[in-house]
Amino acid sequence: MIKHIVMWTFADEAGGADKQANLETARDRLLGLRGLVPGLLTLEPVIPVDPFEHSYDLVLYSEFTTPEALRAYATHPDHVAVGAFLRAAATTRVCVDYEA
Repeated sequence: MIKHIVMWTFADEAGGADKQANLETARDRLLGLRGLVPGLLTLEPVIPVDPFEHSYDLVLYSEFTTPEALRAYATHPDHVAVGAFLRAAATTRVCVDYEA
């Protein structure tokens, strides 16, 4: 199993929307990717509750059966479109993938 964790910080404003609106849009668009490709087991985007100063604004936890399933997800057109939105709204992105 491959675990894929991504965390973002967002700009106060981007694309004509404020941070909270962009966070909610990003979360909802990520939720829409559930079941996108075979081998995607879990996809959980969350906006932390009452975050600390050092917290990220949005976290994605996902699990894939194989590295190939993760690659299929990463290159799928629907995922690429969500990624474009995230790049426009986020100021920082960090990611880790590991085998469990």
